[in-house]
Amino acid sequence: MTTEPSVSASTSGSCLIVQVSGNMDYADAPFFRHRLAQEVTQGHPFVVLDLSAVAFCDSSGLNALLWAWRRAESAGTLLVLACVPPKLQRMLAMTQVDTVLQVYGTTAQAEAELTSIHGDLTPPTLPDAHT
Repeated sequence: MTTEPSVSASTSGSCLIVQVSGNMDYADAPFFRHRLAQEVTQGHPFVVLDLSAVAFCDSSGLNALLWAWRRAESAGTLLVLACVPPKLQRMLAMTQVDTVLQVYGTTAQAEAELTSIHGDLTPPTLPDAHT
């Protein structure tokens, strides 16, 4: 597992799946805040943060997750977590952040539940103006 910070995203239906990897710590928290802000304000109804590749998370990383959640909420986007490593899961429970942020075992579970509860909010495809 790499400790270099990275954030990458892909779209799956009405969800934006954001893969977060590396150490979410004091040194890298500004990077994660900046990149997560870019992703959660793109207008997707749902953002699923896949944390399976997070090697380490301290209070600064936890703060970055909460900051991204608040930013998403203010943009009208529902942000949830998926594939949370066991140590981070314990940290979420100890700090009761898991009562604020929804946590799913897999990105597929998150996407399925979000779509079943809220419906498929994928924006309609506009017809090609040249046809």
